[in-house]
Amino acid sequence: MKAAYFDCFAGAAGDMVVGALVDAGAPPRALLTAFERLGLSGYSVRFQTDRRGPVAGTRFIVETLSPAGPGRSLKDILEIIGRAGLSPRVAEGAAAVFRRLAEAEARVHGTDVGAVHFHEVGAVDAILDVVGALVALEALGIEAVFCPALPAGGGVVGTAHGNLPVPAPAVLGLLAGTGAVVVPAPTPEAARYELVTPTAAAIFATLARFEQPAMKVEAVGYGLGARHLESLPNALRVWVGEVAELPTEQTITLLETNIDDMPAELCGYLMERLFEAGARDVWFTPIQMKKNRPGILVSVLAPAALEDRLLDIIFRETTTLGVRRRPVGRHEAARELFKFESSLGPAAVKVKRWGGRPVNVSAEYEVCRELARRTGRPLQEIYRVVELEAWQKIAAQEVNEPWR
Repeated sequence: MKAAYFDCFAGAAGDMVVGALVDAGAPPRALLTAFERLGLSGYSVRFQTDRRGPVAGTRFIVETLSPAGPGRSLKDILEIIGRAGLSPRVAEGAAAVFRRLAEAEARVHGTDVGAVHFHEVGAVDAILDVVGALVALEALGIEAVFCPALPAGGGVVGTAHGNLPVPAPAVLGLLAGTGAVVVPAPTPEAARYELVTPTAAAIFATLARFEQPAMKVEAVGYGLGARHLESLPNALRVWVGEVAELPTEQTITLLETNIDDMPAELCGYLMERLFEAGARDVWFTPIQMKKNRPGILVSVLAPAALEDRLLDIIFRETTTLGVRRRPVGRHEAARELFKFESSLGPAAVKVKRWGGRPVNVSAEYEVCRELARRTGRPLQEIYRVVELEAWQKIAAQEVNEPWR
């Protein structure tokens, strides 16, 4: 899976996101073609190679040729994006960014989303920043976006609504609940400025997972900001490459022993003890042993660090005189618990992901049992409803956040 990891060591702005992706190899012509399709006027753009301290990179510069208008509503912006003939992924992603931004602005100002009028963020340059970022990601073949902790900055920033504290309220509103970590500014000098703009926060909140993946880095780009800082380069760095699938357990041990002289109830107790001690899996296999005795093969899969503890249980709780062991390799899918409000009530499923994509959901038994008792419906029907609705909600989330 090809990914982009935005290393925000000095913060991020919309123009820096675009500049970094172009510096990493996204073709400027693809962006310029998309801009022409938007049907906007009164602006010019250019990509300029420059330096910030010791770092060379690309600046994405938008110059407006006429004074800013009265602002645009979310409906206005969605119409501009919708009629531009952009690819579905770019159009859906850009629309999702502006919807999230409108929701954050509405919460900050205590108004409805439909009443929000963008000023700084709704200006031509912000529309170009968002669409340019989405086009560049698509041109580079990016399937997932990642982002680390974001520096808070400080001081105040002037807006159409007056001076606001930094981080701007919209920025914090955008990042709340996404898993993003906000950290202090990297230097005292940087702590006097706005380091993450609402446009950048909206892009990351919509598209990114806030974690650092293991990557095979193929390209690196630097997007330069307009400000010059003495204490560090005012740049946003993006790493582009393939996400490396690493095993979550470096060493897994398989313990096995043959038993033919134990009552069944003792075997059940053995399994309970092994799971309590941390075994990943325990299973019994019927086998035929010497003197035509039926027996069982006891198999225990566990992290290598638990081997001594599990061996102690096996020797104490069984009649065996020896246990075989061998290291085994294992590929493990990522798992997460997805909680949601179903048509039957609060529900939860385990989501299995492979290559960053959901491939299976499994309803949680305890939750479904409670729903069955409360509604009087059969448990198997509860399972079907919960898993179907979970798939629908997860699919909608993947569409609305296509790079996450």
